[in-house]
Amino acid sequence: QVQLVESGGGLVQAGGSLRLSCVASGRAFSKYVMGWFRQAPGKEREFVAAISRTGGNIYYVDSVKGRFTISRDNAKNTVYLQMNSLKPEDTAVYCCAAADTTATIVIARYEYDYWGQGTQVTVSS
Repeated sequence: QVQLVESGGGLVQAGGSLRLSCVASGRAFSKYVMGWFRQAPGKEREFVAAISRTGGNIYYVDSVKGRFTISRDNAKNTVYLQMNSLKPEDTAVYCCAAADTTATIVIARYEYDYWGQGTQVTVSS
């Protein structure tokens, strides 16, 4: 069992930056593939980025490539999402998730076992 708590959301103008953090409680954080998802009002939750257990493999949805960076610090049980050049369409609740899987990296929602409550990101134009 692992519990995930996100922080770092807020209101920012278009073109600005935010850094989200997700701290995991429990043991063996390094055994989980970690991901970030987001859900905008009236839309389904969508995949944003994922990182493998060691951080050696990373995957992004096309819409955030070149602007967002996912990273992890296994010693701190934390995964990050650095978001630069934010756009109004990035406005959403951002959640981190953990997958207990043998795969190197996963992007499908159903493959993730644990979810945080989310943090609101609002980008004004």
